[in-house]
Amino acid sequence: MPRRGYQQQLEDLRENVLYMSEVVLERLRMGLDALDQRDADLAWSVIEGDDEVNDLYLELEGDCIDLFALQQPVAGDLRFIAASFKIITDLERVADLATNLAEYSLEADREVFPDVDAQSIGTRAHDMVEAAMDAYAGNDADTSRTVADQDEELDQLCERASETVVRDLLERELDSGEDIEVLMTDVSRLLLTIRDLERVGDHAVNIAARTVYMVENDASLIY
Repeated sequence: MPRRGYQQQLEDLRENVLYMSEVVLERLRMGLDALDQRDADLAWSVIEGDDEVNDLYLELEGDCIDLFALQQPVAGDLRFIAASFKIITDLERVADLATNLAEYSLEADREVFPDVDAQSIGTRAHDMVEAAMDAYAGNDADTSRTVADQDEELDQLCERASETVVRDLLERELDSGEDIEVLMTDVSRLLLTIRDLERVGDHAVNIAARTVYMVENDASLIY
């Protein structure tokens, strides 16, 4: 009976980690939509909902610590719990980045650099996290490696977007009534948006790397 209880705890942990990922992915999508639509109500929903993610994180952190301390897991179970512990940390940080996007949307009142498609970059980063969590759910090391391989392409998209912003800024001829301080604030906010989306991709890779470690005891993707 105690062993069955232990196995149920492991199953519950996986289900709860997956639930946390669903909440975080929803918040990330909402943050991107708020930025795209300049929707203040949606932005505040993301910002005010961050406490829920933090509470989930703390609850799952406690579950992992209890499993380490009380059950003394070994081999595959130990790797699973350790991977889950690290994954919830990455998910919590993705939620923080979603909150950043929501906050940027509250400050943005115009489209300054239409050549920069932040939504496309954001969707790609979102999909990487989703794929990484699907791989975790299915113990799928191959898909995890595919997610890791996609990071270089995301980094290149972010680099090109940042270069576009800087180039357009250097080439821009200011209108007589344009406020340079307002323009620089807009530039800074867009560059921060690109940086944060790149970081979302980094967290997706971290999640994928932990799944590879969990399934195959292979830590080569962990950095």
